[in-house]
Amino acid sequence: MATRIASVDEIPAGEGREFTVGDRILAVFNVDGTFYAIDGICPHAGGPLADGGLHGCIVTCPWHGWQFDVTTGRHCLTERIQQTRFECRVENGEVLVELPD
Repeated sequence: MATRIASVDEIPAGEGREFTVGDRILAVFNVDGTFYAIDGICPHAGGPLADGGLHGCIVTCPWHGWQFDVTTGRHCLTERIQQTRFECRVENGEVLVELPD
């Protein structure tokens, strides 16, 4: 089921924003006009990934520096560590995220 998260203007290119949807915290990133959503809580110590610096498609957790590829959810050094990724699409200027039922 697709859930409206924000308008495209609310998430500038090269940045991320945090959104709470039900019991989930999502980090949604704009990488050159393409939107990606991953679980917003860093698995290391619970840091807010949406507040981290985004360089290309890599976000760095602001608390302890863990890095994830927002396009895949994979940790940059340890592939077995992976954030849940959610499909995003844009319709009529709105960012929609596919969430499981």
